[in-house]
Amino acid sequence: MLIAELLPVLQNYWPLLILSAVAVHLLRNKYHNGLQKYPGHPLAAYTNWWRFFDTLARKSEQTHLALHKKHGDVVRLGPNVLSFADPRAIKIIYGLNKGMTKSDFYPVQQAVAKGVRLQSLFSTKDEDYHSKYRRCVNGAFAMSSLVGYEPLVDRTTDVYIEHTQKKYASTGKSCNFSRWLQFFAFDVIGELTWSKRLGFVERDEDVEGIVQFVGDFLRYAGPIGQMPFLDLLLQKNPFKLQLQKWGVSKTVFAVTKFAQDQSAVRAAEMEKIKQDGSLDEESGRAVDLLMKFTQAQHDHPDFMTDKQVLSACTSMIFAGSETTAITLSSVFYHLVKHPRVYKKLTAELDEAARNGTISERAHAKVSWAESQKLPYLDAVIQESFRVHPAAGLILERVVPPQGVDILGERIPGGTIVGCNAWVLHRRPEIFGNDVDVFRPERWLEAKPDRLREMKATMFQFGAGARTCIGKNISLLEIYKLVPGFLRNFEIELRKPDAEWTLQNAWFVRQLDFDVVFKSKKRDV
Repeated sequence: MLIAELLPVLQNYWPLLILSAVAVHLLRNKYHNGLQKYPGHPLAAYTNWWRFFDTLARKSEQTHLALHKKHGDVVRLGPNVLSFADPRAIKIIYGLNKGMTKSDFYPVQQAVAKGVRLQSLFSTKDEDYHSKYRRCVNGAFAMSSLVGYEPLVDRTTDVYIEHTQKKYASTGKSCNFSRWLQFFAFDVIGELTWSKRLGFVERDEDVEGIVQFVGDFLRYAGPIGQMPFLDLLLQKNPFKLQLQKWGVSKTVFAVTKFAQDQSAVRAAEMEKIKQDGSLDEESGRAVDLLMKFTQAQHDHPDFMTDKQVLSACTSMIFAGSETTAITLSSVFYHLVKHPRVYKKLTAELDEAARNGTISERAHAKVSWAESQKLPYLDAVIQESFRVHPAAGLILERVVPPQGVDILGERIPGGTIVGCNAWVLHRRPEIFGNDVDVFRPERWLEAKPDRLREMKATMFQFGAGARTCIGKNISLLEIYKLVPGFLRNFEIELRKPDAEWTLQNAWFVRQLDFDVVFKSKKRDV
């Protein structure tokens, strides 16, 4: 009876009913958790589609900078999302034992093998899982391990210098430097993970399309991560994953297959390490990350499985190459754009070579220990991190159910909060009024208290327990390659007045960075 009465109403008024339902949904979003008091883009309060399309436009770091400049330290990016610009929020949002967890943005970036998600240290939301996983592999990324990895980085650096000379400096051929630096970073990851260069530099090409795959995947993850349910319809569709488990679908993440293939070559060697836990460090052979991860299986058999080892290797490809290449591009671009800085840094390197701070070695390489004695090099790298951090979106965290106070604001439980490094790194009260200027001297002129404040605000590797675990490896590569490369080559923009193009695919990649190299004469 009731259905019979309602049916004509539905037939006659369904457009109005649909519009009413949509209006109610949008208004509920607007006033969700009392967040209506926070300013932002007019559409952000009503729907996450706004931030999806903003991220799809690949310029979110500029959007966030503009919104905070206009509206202040707290900006609403979505119905349930707040961005904080005050550096004091870092300790609250990302500090230890604050009860914050990662949002659904991160599982979007999980690789898949045989229909099973691979939870990495970066992508897992489970804090207990993360802490257990990190305990297993922490030693592999400790600063004390750098000395063991340095020969692996040196091997790739030698090849990189030789091929830069052969392919570009001696021919005068223009180089897409961002891509060339990516090839270096990928080959270093190959050496560090499997003691094997992957061939990017020697072949000067994208081996097995991995660079393209990683770029495409990040371009997918950035916008899809703003509305994670879309990933469950697309890449992580449960039906699609089940077909992979049954073997009906043979689709495999390209990076996962790549990591599996590299590890399979050394399966017998790794089986021995699993059994006795010995790395045979007396053999003179450098210990790589695959060996360290496999040793963790021996030491933590209840947690560390083949799946965790594969996930760790896969993460090295995803995160270990992209962010390092972006920072290296930032360093070299800002040097060629600021001749005064370039000249000052090369003068420091020349003087260090003359006074013995830098020892003479093949291809003018600089050791990690030597690089730490070069203050202007450090200032240039820190300033490059500041003006161009790799990540261009907020690092999302979910407020615990009981809510939390963030700088005088009571934020309800379940709200997504976060900071964007691009915003934090441009705080004039921290870094000076010339925050948009590349000026390494700010790191040398700052008094001790101000310098501590500047370093505490730097967010390029995140903060807290979820700080990038590969931070030390990335620093090793950067602090070694930059001075070594500058001692071998002079770098000039192919078109002196050209500006690069930035593309925020959640990591802010650089395009159109075309240069020419000239060999530098050195006394050997």
